[in-house]
Amino acid sequence: MMGISIWQLLIILLIVVMLFGTKRLRGLGSDLGSAISGFRKSVSEGDSTPAAQESVRHEVK
Repeated sequence: MMGISIWQLLIILLIVVMLFGTKRLRGLGSDLGSAISGFRKSVSEGDSTPAAQESVRHEVK
């Protein structure tokens, strides 16, 4: 099984930059980063909801 070499990755990156442009890729990266941080925030808040805390209290007793 052959892996992808660094040159193949660079060629793919070059093609993607030529197709989308750096400005659009920067915006896409920013949107992706904010989506990931929002997801992490919702997951961490989801663990501390009253229903989750109530179920933990019942398990401890």
